[in-house]
Amino acid sequence: MVRRIVGWTVLLALAAAVSAYAGERPEPKGVVELFTSQGCSSCPAADRAMSYLVKQPDVVALAYHVDYWNYRGWTDTMASPENTARQYGYAHTLKRSGVYTPQAILNGREQSKGTDADVLNRRLDDMKSAGKGLVVSVQAEKNGDELAISIGEGRGKADVVVVYFKHRKDVEIGKGTNSGTKVSNWNSVTDVQTVGMWHGQPMRIVLPAKVMDRTGNDGCAILLQTSGPEGQPSAILGATLLTANDNS
Repeated sequence: MVRRIVGWTVLLALAAAVSAYAGERPEPKGVVELFTSQGCSSCPAADRAMSYLVKQPDVVALAYHVDYWNYRGWTDTMASPENTARQYGYAHTLKRSGVYTPQAILNGREQSKGTDADVLNRRLDDMKSAGKGLVVSVQAEKNGDELAISIGEGRGKADVVVVYFKHRKDVEIGKGTNSGTKVSNWNSVTDVQTVGMWHGQPMRIVLPAKVMDRTGNDGCAILLQTSGPEGQPSAILGATLLTANDNS
C-alpha cells in the first residue's frame, strides 16, 4: 500500500506539469544523470524509474551506460568508456572511493541509488529549496539550420556542455545476468561535448542544427556545469533539454 501511494507522487507531478504548461517546456527543477548497464542485475528497475523521469517536463534525465560490466557475457549496446570516465569523475568530485550501478547523480552535487523515481524527485525538490538547484537560466531552440543556446546571468564560471542522446532503445538481452530480459533504455547518452565557457554574463552560442541529428540522435541536453581542479564534472548550475522535434 505504501508503495502504491508513493507511486502516485510521480504520476500526479507529471500530470500537473503537463496540464500547466500545455506543451511548453518549463524551467527544469533539476538534472538526474543515471549511470547504468544492461549487464547489471539491479538496473532494469532503474530503467523503469527513467521511464517516468524522462516524461517529466521539469526534469532533465540522462542515462550513461558504462562498460565495466561487459565482462559478464553481455556487451551493453549503449556503453562507452567515456561514460565510465564521467562516472569516475563524479566519484572524485564527491570524494567517493568507487562507483556502482545504478547510480544517480543529482545536479552534479549528490548521489543516490537510481531505482526510485519518487525518491529522486523528492531529493531534487529538497535540493532546490536548499539552494542547490538550477540557478542560472539556460534555453535552447532549433530554428532551421541553427541551434541557438542562451544562458542567463549568474555568478562564477562554468562549461557549456551539450549531451546528445537517443530517446528510447528497446533491447533484448541475450547473455549474462539479465539474459532473456527485454529492457527499454531511455535518453541514452551517445556523446558529450563542451562548446563554450560561461563567466557569469549572459551569452548566446549558435551551433549548426545538424549536430543534434548526428549518428541518429533524438535530442540533446545543454548543461551549464562547473568543473573541479582536474577537469572532473561538478555542480550543474543550469540546464535544458531539446528534442529533434522542438522548434524545428
